[in-house]
Amino acid sequence: MDAIDRKILAVLQQDASLSVAEVGHRVGLSSTPCWKRIQKLETQGVITRRVAVVDPDRVGVGLSVLVSVEAGEHTPEWLAHFSAGVAAMPEVMEVYRMAGDVDYTLRVAVADMAEYDAFYKRLIAVAPMKNVTSRFAMERMKHTTAYPLHPRAFRDRRAPDNGSNGEEG
Repeated sequence: MDAIDRKILAVLQQDASLSVAEVGHRVGLSSTPCWKRIQKLETQGVITRRVAVVDPDRVGVGLSVLVSVEAGEHTPEWLAHFSAGVAAMPEVMEVYRMAGDVDYTLRVAVADMAEYDAFYKRLIAVAPMKNVTSRFAMERMKHTTAYPLHPRAFRDRRAPDNGSNGEEG
């Protein structure tokens, strides 16, 4: 990937509904080379999908809950049950396996406390858990789906590509 790919990704992360011609215009390419680059980024798995980002309040799930889980046991079987269980719960927006005193953190979106209580009861039935701690967000102060595009992931087209990433090993 190079600086042009970086620009394409920055534009698409802000508005993936733009036409290829508009994306190309913003990054200094005509439509065909821009489209080929976008297709290549998709083929390489850099762009994994294009979605509409909705306002959770307007779709009735404005209560965000961060749930910390300490596993009941640390076995492949427990992890398989837990992973399958949370994957099947539409309220779970994200799941992270953590380092430290908490094993997993979930971001959950629900309508209200009663809906969270029903979710909680389904969650603790998935697999034995040592501890579950819920933290309720009072205000969303920042939200983005756009990742920072770190320069090290992109090569400079002006420099010769000798297979190196420019760092010494």
